[in-house]
Amino acid sequence: MATTDRQATTLALAHALSAAERGLAVIPLSRTKLPALRSPHRDDPDPTPCHGECGRFGHGVYDASTDPARIRRLFAAAPWATGYGIACGLPPYHLIGVDLDTKSGTDSSAALRELALRHLFTIPETVVVLTPSGGRHLWLTGPRDTAVPNSAGRLAPGIDIRGAGGYLVGPGSRTDHGVYTTAPGTAHLAPAPCPPSLLRLLLPPPRPHHPAPPAPGDHGRGLVQFVLGAHEGQRNTRLFWAACRAYENGIGPALTAPLTEAALHTGLSEREARATIASAARMTGHRPAEQEP
Repeated sequence: MATTDRQATTLALAHALSAAERGLAVIPLSRTKLPALRSPHRDDPDPTPCHGECGRFGHGVYDASTDPARIRRLFAAAPWATGYGIACGLPPYHLIGVDLDTKSGTDSSAALRELALRHLFTIPETVVVLTPSGGRHLWLTGPRDTAVPNSAGRLAPGIDIRGAGGYLVGPGSRTDHGVYTTAPGTAHLAPAPCPPSLLRLLLPPPRPHHPAPPAPGDHGRGLVQFVLGAHEGQRNTRLFWAACRAYENGIGPALTAPLTEAALHTGLSEREARATIASAARMTGHRPAEQEP
């Protein structure tokens, strides 16, 4: 068993390095498909938000890298790893994963086809990864200035989305249930752009526009508190949602600084926060606050 595990780790590292050569940032995974390295802050009595600033491994997708030397160090720190994860939402692809599950008892492929017919989009030829349970992962690329949130079953039963802060199990990974493989005829493809109509479905739905938007006040404070309440994995999503609501209600420019400060308290960098708020402004048909007169 030990020899088999060592062979699986060696193969996983080789596949991870190959993915990194294509510009995909990777992390080692265990047989359970979870990050192989546990958080170094798990025993801290009062942990502060950390995305790897401490210099140690164990921060999930925040450890993800395309640097071969760093990837080798990650796998050396996790010799039990038998797979690798590919971080979504990062340049150059800003990967979006459409996970078509089979365990829910629904035909997720048929559900996706129905969505495509209803919303007039076509799923392009792209990388498809086959899961041991019979499911499929479709790889798509998103706009660089748009953070697609993770979701489970929101698009349709059996369809999960892997976006910013999430990861996909890479082909060649070995898990407790089997090996992930690339579907025949798709290994040579680059991830295809996400159709605009599908992208709109993946983003948080806009709230109805009110002709007489409320002035900054309790509503603005509520949006700031909403961002402050974010946990790891939902910081970008909450900030994007709050910023969209602020711009829709006419208080986007006034809330840019408070929302940025709230995001910094949750652990986002100022650059991440401002980029997310600017994306929300564009998504709601406004110019980012720093460009407005």
